[in-house]
Amino acid sequence: MLSLGLIAFTAHGQTLSPTVPVPADTAAGVQPAAPDLPSIERIANEAQRQIFDAADRAAGSSTSGPQVTSTPKKTSFSAPKLEDPKSWKKDSRHKLAVMEVKFGGAIETVMFELYPQDAPQTVSNFLDNVETGAYKGLAFHRAIEGFIVQTGDPLSSDEGARDRWGTGGDGKNVPAEIKRKHSKGAVAMGRKGDKVNPSKQSNGYQFYFALGHYGSLDGNYSVFGQVISGLEVLERISKMPVDSNDCPIARIEIKDIKITDHTGPLYVSETSEDDKTYTKPASALSPVGRFLRRVW
Repeated sequence: MLSLGLIAFTAHGQTLSPTVPVPADTAAGVQPAAPDLPSIERIANEAQRQIFDAADRAAGSSTSGPQVTSTPKKTSFSAPKLEDPKSWKKDSRHKLAVMEVKFGGAIETVMFELYPQDAPQTVSNFLDNVETGAYKGLAFHRAIEGFIVQTGDPLSSDEGARDRWGTGGDGKNVPAEIKRKHSKGAVAMGRKGDKVNPSKQSNGYQFYFALGHYGSLDGNYSVFGQVISGLEVLERISKMPVDSNDCPIARIEIKDIKITDHTGPLYVSETSEDDKTYTKPASALSPVGRFLRRVW
């Protein structure tokens, strides 16, 4: 299976391109009536399922994560409605991860909320990894434009082991906690495929960010968080040049991840490509940043 994370690619590249059947009337030059959205969605979901099935049959590598043989299509026509951080109640409490990424000669920030109520063991494992510094200096080892970006493989600290990136971290597994769906910006743990991992246990380190609403991933991976700021950074990473294993050619790595507990709404302060960006909570800012916020 592909390295942890998402949809399956075989170890040696793409092997399948699913197609939607073309009605006979179309071939004869007659345009059929446009199908309704539910019909389109059923066709798309079935095509996606065929991808997963074929990839699972072909999987024989030691890599972890969903395996796809071609970049998947978005299959959810009605995206799940997410709670706007601006509308968080004054007394609501949120556990946030603030991830700094070395990218393009600069330090970019991605912030995501964690869901310990829905994935307690997964979040606890992630917090343990952060506390021990396990993610510092690890590279983004998979980037598929419009689909996902993935990181967290301990092997990616070694540039000389690049050909094995995506296969590490199997020494620690976490029980499946499959409850939340893959909305755009969902954060989930990678894992090996069903053929060798029928209980869908997560790899103890690798995690990925979904860049679209992918219903075909639902029920297969443990979603434990949701991006609330910096999604545009992840989308830029997904567009970087990659090698045959979908690994970015230029090294992009995690500088650090900090955990902060935030109470109340999180207010908009900047504008991103998707017109939804949020300021860091004061507790996640540096002392200078907190001072400037008070002054300005």
